[in-house]
Amino acid sequence: MDGAKSLAASAGGKQDLEEALLQIVHQHHRQSLRQRQQTERAKEDALRSAARVADLLVDAVDGGVQELFVNEKRIELEARALLGTIARYRRQTDQWLAATSEINSVLKEIGDFENWMKIMDFDCRSINAAIRNIHQS
Repeated sequence: MDGAKSLAASAGGKQDLEEALLQIVHQHHRQSLRQRQQTERAKEDALRSAARVADLLVDAVDGGVQELFVNEKRIELEARALLGTIARYRRQTDQWLAATSEINSVLKEIGDFENWMKIMDFDCRSINAAIRNIHQS
């Protein structure tokens, strides 16, 4: 009977050992699963963080590029306006040059007329003096 008890005890001890081993295996499996889940979550968080950093960097670079594009457009518009102003001033300057040329021509004509009048006055005085000389002789 002692053998049966010993066999039962050893069978009970063996069963306890199997249960303990089974618990250890289950506990190990749960811990491994938990660690895999934590690793997966950390990996997903890292990917989200990396994507966010990439988005921020792209926004920073795109913001600068966008600002440069806006500035380029503004400079182009100002350059076109400046070219229009230059063309308008060129036309106005040409008009002024034509007007001063006309004034110079008129002044020259006035000068020529004045000179002609002086010559006519001199000639009339000479003729008058000649007629007086003839009349007095």
